[in-house]
Amino acid sequence: MVDHVSKENVNQVVDNGKGEGGTEDESSTGGRGYELPLLLFGGFRTLIDRLHARLAAEGHPDMRPAHGFAMQAVGVHGATASEIGRRLGVSKQAAGKTVDRLLALGYAERADDPTDARRKLVHLTPRGYDALARSAAIFDDLRAEWATALGADRVRDMEAALRSVVPAETAFRLDATSWLGTP
Repeated sequence: MVDHVSKENVNQVVDNGKGEGGTEDESSTGGRGYELPLLLFGGFRTLIDRLHARLAAEGHPDMRPAHGFAMQAVGVHGATASEIGRRLGVSKQAAGKTVDRLLALGYAERADDPTDARRKLVHLTPRGYDALARSAAIFDDLRAEWATALGADRVRDMEAALRSVVPAETAFRLDATSWLGTP
């Protein structure tokens, strides 16, 4: 994934010269079709990058976006590596590597499943809960910054518009890592 490429357009549609010169559809809708997903992803990336900069400053310098998805997949009751993999849309092995990293960083721990001695459950540690609580507070701050920059009504309208076009069953899926890359 490209973190930052100064003055280079990395969109293949534009790089190949397609879409040059504007179209009637572009002028009536205010943009090109390929821009919407890029802008949405850019907004997402901006929020996530700023979140992680703040988390680093607040005592969580090793947190990565994949860790947040994985900790959400662990949940409050714990989960096995297989369950975490299913929730994230990745293999058990990929989930296991992420769990191992969370264990090494002190965000999670393994324990015997009280209902099945053959299973090991992954649980969040107080450090893991702290990272998630800080993340929630930081996201509130970032949303407030957007409301200041864009206006509270525009942010609420944007959220309402996205709720109306994003199917409810996919709005809060954790398996983004399966198409953004393994954690």
